[in-house]
Amino acid sequence: MGQGTDRRVGIGREEPLLLERSKKGRKGYSVAGADSVSDRDIRIPAGLLRDAVPGIPEADEVTVVRHFTRLSQWNYGVDTGMYPLGSCTMKYNPKVNEAAARHPIMDSLHPYTPESMAQGALALVWRLERALAELSGFERVTLQPAAGAHGELCGIMMVRAHFSARGERRRKVLIPDTAHGTNPASSALVGCEVVQVKSGSAGIVEAGTLEQAVDGDTAAFMMTNPNTLGLFESEMPKIAGLLHDKGALLYCDGANFNSLMGIARPGDMGVDVMQFNLHKTFSTPHGGGGPGAGPVGVSKTLEPYLPVPVIEKVGDTFRASTSRPLSIGRMKAFYGNFGVLLRAFTYIAELGAPGLKKATGCAVLNANYVLERLRGDYHVPYAGRCMHECVLTDKNQSVFGVTTLDIAKRLMDHGFHPPTIYFPLVVHGALMIEPTESESLESLDEFVEAMKAIAAETRSDPGAVKAAPTLTPVARMDEIGAARNPCLVSTVK
Repeated sequence: MGQGTDRRVGIGREEPLLLERSKKGRKGYSVAGADSVSDRDIRIPAGLLRDAVPGIPEADEVTVVRHFTRLSQWNYGVDTGMYPLGSCTMKYNPKVNEAAARHPIMDSLHPYTPESMAQGALALVWRLERALAELSGFERVTLQPAAGAHGELCGIMMVRAHFSARGERRRKVLIPDTAHGTNPASSALVGCEVVQVKSGSAGIVEAGTLEQAVDGDTAAFMMTNPNTLGLFESEMPKIAGLLHDKGALLYCDGANFNSLMGIARPGDMGVDVMQFNLHKTFSTPHGGGGPGAGPVGVSKTLEPYLPVPVIEKVGDTFRASTSRPLSIGRMKAFYGNFGVLLRAFTYIAELGAPGLKKATGCAVLNANYVLERLRGDYHVPYAGRCMHECVLTDKNQSVFGVTTLDIAKRLMDHGFHPPTIYFPLVVHGALMIEPTESESLESLDEFVEAMKAIAAETRSDPGAVKAAPTLTPVARMDEIGAARNPCLVSTVK
């Protein structure tokens, strides 16, 4: 609830497990004449039949519908309120994107439709690739990968293929301590050795430090720019030159491209490969188990290794080409998650170049507005401006016994989803906030006032903050205990 207002909702209720609502003999279905149908009539082999199904709740239809409806009402999403998750970029998904993706012509297009009858879809894919390449400064883009981490894997596979084609067995990938957490995993999956590089006192990678780590076995330096501190890596062109002089490549994690879009192009900075997280920058759905999309852009050096098929335009015709002898192969069935790609294309087409640039400017402005308004109430570990996200800490609150986790839980009582906490790991007690360009001045002010109210309450009544949340369906849970000792079997009879 904005501005610290205590708006209690009396009709809110706790919802037990469906197993706890189970009553023996109850059911929510009826099949005419079912009792007279024999096993022989059903024609199911006797060995596959059993008298009862253990562990399944027995409940009537009304109970089941109300149970799942109540659970759905607990959901929090960007359509219901601000989602200030730093590093995750939870921007609003315009409904025009959904309308385009659900158009009957697009929605009903079968993936096995012959190329000659799917020219419109292939043209859209080709145009999206060219748009992403233009925005980022890369030679080509593949739209196949199904998520950001899948894109990372694809990119590192192309890096490895590049060195294999040259007869070099480079297997070392350098990664700064301010990079995204999936970077080491993606590198290790393709058999690379991961070596961490420490950032400097200003929170960015220093070329001099990196130079000491680069050797003849270094395949790539995998950095995030802006990094997870929300800071721009200003030495990036110097870093690119250093790597290229030693035969290595520069990978840029594109998860934070939404702070560069329309203003700066990674390809122009010397980047060889970068994945796009379409949900972060181009406003497609985020999370929930998929589907997703993590296209990958490459420089001319890596273009021969792109996954197949590659969409090519020959005259006025589009075709999916598989004739690429150095390709790393196929990363996904068909050509990526078409519905997600269509949403991203709609977003780009609707905003155009001026709109995309303005979106980036608003994202950076919003983050700096939050940073400046909370500076003083919360400790700011790095001086100066941020980019699209800012990092605060619990240093001012810890003297009263209040931690980052306590602040996050109390924020829920004010009606806001907590920001990312305890990440990046290089900052103790981090609160990582990213408002994105989606939020208005009014919603930013409501969030800031809630954060200020918690800071004031920490000084006057720290016990109330540590007891939070108090206005949610369930109180604070023992998350550490649940993780260490999970209950995997229900004890409900």
